[in-house]
Amino acid sequence: MKLRIAQPDDLPILLKFEQGVIEEERPCNDAIKKTDTHYYDLSGLIADPNTCLQLVEHDGRVVGCGYAQLRPSEAAFVHDQHAYLGFMYVEPGARGQGINKLIIESLISWCRDRRVYDFYLDVYTENRAAIRAYEKVGFTPLLVEMKLNLSKS
Repeated sequence: MKLRIAQPDDLPILLKFEQGVIEEERPCNDAIKKTDTHYYDLSGLIADPNTCLQLVEHDGRVVGCGYAQLRPSEAAFVHDQHAYLGFMYVEPGARGQGINKLIIESLISWCRDRRVYDFYLDVYTENRAAIRAYEKVGFTPLLVEMKLNLSKS
């Protein structure tokens, strides 16, 4: 397996992976639009010097991705800056091979090189497989976001 930084010509596979993320998260959140949905400014992530968007290739094919983005922390926190991890995706046929762990470890290394040591990510509470994968690399649950929808009557 080979790690590399995403480039503009990777946009087609990244758009495909983005739809994969959305499809997996749609059952967890009924507020996600059924069509024409995007989460990320992929070109912006690739160009941003404070973001590292990694890809994993296996047998010459891109099978996974994820990014770390350096962000300012809230004034109440002991750290001035943290890394947000997002767009963590591994193709279904390539799961269970340690690809997510490889990406996260690489992103953590990139952040440590920039003296950033605190990491955050979001995951749906119903996504037990993702939670287990993040726990395997040391993440612990921190916050639960709650939702209320007042339907139009």
